[in-house]
Amino acid sequence: MDVIPVYKCFCDTQRLRILNLLSRGPLCVCHLMEILDVDQVKMSKQLQYMKKLGMLEVERVAQWRIYRIVDSPSPLLEENLRCLQDFAGEDLNFAGDLRRREEVLNRSESDVLKACCVAV
Repeated sequence: MDVIPVYKCFCDTQRLRILNLLSRGPLCVCHLMEILDVDQVKMSKQLQYMKKLGMLEVERVAQWRIYRIVDSPSPLLEENLRCLQDFAGEDLNFAGDLRRREEVLNRSESDVLKACCVAV
């Protein structure tokens, strides 16, 4: 994994918020859009950027795309994700995102979207 693109990725607030959410487990694009209040085009661009860097994996389940942090992250990515988690408790946006994540998943517990995210 090349250092410069990874740090460029970490210089974007929205990508950091996505990584923070995915650090708690996989999510479908629709949940990420709702939690971060971002349209589909912007979200897809961010996710594709991180996927190209080897940070994220995607799985298609029916019509949904489920994203997760790669199973075996490079040492560079792993260390930076650890730093992000240390910082996440101090940043109100990150904490709020995690609360919204739980609300969205709990609200849609009986919904098929919840099942697709959990099944992965």
